[in-house]
Amino acid sequence: MAAAAALDLTGIIQSSSSPLTVRWKTKRRSSKNEMIYCSAATFIAGDVAPTATTEVERSVVRLGIPSKGRLSDQTLDLLKSCQLTVRKPNPRQYTADIPLLPNLEVWFQRPKDIVRKLQLGDLDLGIVGYDIVSEYGQENEDLVIVHDALQYGDCRLAVAIPKEGIFENINSVDELTKMTQWTAERPLRVVTGFTYLGPKFLKEKGLKHVAVTTADGALESCPAMGTADAIVDLVSSGTTLRENNLKEVEGGTVLQSQAVLVASKRSLRSREGVLEITHEMLERLEAHLRATGEIMVTANMRGNTAEEVAHRVLTQTSLCGLQGPTISPVYCLRDSKVKVDYYAINIVVPQKSLYKSIQQLRSIGGSGVLVSKLTYIFDEETPRWRKLISQLGM
Repeated sequence: MAAAAALDLTGIIQSSSSPLTVRWKTKRRSSKNEMIYCSAATFIAGDVAPTATTEVERSVVRLGIPSKGRLSDQTLDLLKSCQLTVRKPNPRQYTADIPLLPNLEVWFQRPKDIVRKLQLGDLDLGIVGYDIVSEYGQENEDLVIVHDALQYGDCRLAVAIPKEGIFENINSVDELTKMTQWTAERPLRVVTGFTYLGPKFLKEKGLKHVAVTTADGALESCPAMGTADAIVDLVSSGTTLRENNLKEVEGGTVLQSQAVLVASKRSLRSREGVLEITHEMLERLEAHLRATGEIMVTANMRGNTAEEVAHRVLTQTSLCGLQGPTISPVYCLRDSKVKVDYYAINIVVPQKSLYKSIQQLRSIGGSGVLVSKLTYIFDEETPRWRKLISQLGM
């Protein structure tokens, strides 16, 4: 049978900012799609953002969370810490519930599907990495970040190149851009799973001759195998890069990422119950995360008045608490009379500063020190809630 001819398709994808030229070359000898741009006027986008379809009528609110892996485990742990335990009677099911939020369904999905289904209206809320929101959301205006720092899943999307060979003295994106080896005939070969963010970043940095190949899995092996010159991939500690003789380049961080709570503006505005559930989840998450790493310290201190004790406490840099110490009298019975010789102080201090705080308490007469963990610290009003309401135009 005769070999199939190569197919070259060029088209335009509309993004939220400007139209992007897309060139796909499909070759019979390879199952990979290779995207190439060789001038400032040619650019490649990744997966096209899904178009919203007619939504199925439903009254229940849907939350998507990762179906497996570390991000899934950490998400479940965080929700449990906020008393929002996910109940999944059957491990084979894709749905679950949260008893404290009876109008909420939890759907276990792949991270990229969470973002896609938010845009389609199949989900209302999602917890997923910011890198996935950016890659598959592609600046979709219907997606809104409700909480941008859930304090787990930390990583960065970055450009990495070999430590040796022609890249031995190349340590920055600027130096990579100035290399004369890259031409239309011999472009810089970059492999990545982020086919929207990766090419977009490289174009913005001025790299004109680049061939981007899509791939999943262990991208770090590609330069050593000779199938790529550079990679754009997620990095956490950087150990895997170093062990595969690769290095990050200065100015090559595409974005910083961690787990975020994301929602559909359309759902927040129009679907009954979404705004209320979002508010409660945000309050619980914000209060719990603020309490993480903070502890309550209680101590007794001799003094003549509460004001005198408060003055001594406030002279110490580690004992100011959230707004200041809480001072209350300690009553005792002496000679058949109720006396106040001591005052109890309560302060919130960072856990990492505990020993320093205890030393300062002792230096001003504190004794009988008690330490307890905090579950929540609620603000008068959650700043992120005010921001969300502003974004919704409410």
